[in-house]
Amino acid sequence: MVNRVILVGHLGADPELRYTASGAAVAKFRIATNEVFTDRSGTRQERTEWHRIVAWGKLAEICGQYLSKGKLVFIEGRIRSDTWEQEGVKRYSYDIVADTMKMLSGGRGPDREAEPPFPPPEGEVPEDDIPF
Repeated sequence: MVNRVILVGHLGADPELRYTASGAAVAKFRIATNEVFTDRSGTRQERTEWHRIVAWGKLAEICGQYLSKGKLVFIEGRIRSDTWEQEGVKRYSYDIVADTMKMLSGGRGPDREAEPPFPPPEGEVPEDDIPF
């Protein structure tokens, strides 16, 4: 069975970095993804979905240090559900437990390597990238 999620979205707020009693780092943040579609009447519609992300360990510390509100990120992980009862009503929540995070727009910190905004034009491949 497979439980994999891939999301690309913008952070809604700075991550909250905390440590458990045993010293494990945990970062929590939300990202927004947008879906653009045309409805039956031909009107362009946009829908935003918010996803709760949880990162643990070294990844949590990296998220806390380099991510901030508005930044575009790639998240890969798995869905984790939780249920509980509150005042007689059954409640549900769903989190994405991140295994991988990649910054797609500038993050905080001087050590972040800049990524080229686009690949080199065809016919202008650097000589070092030629496989033979």
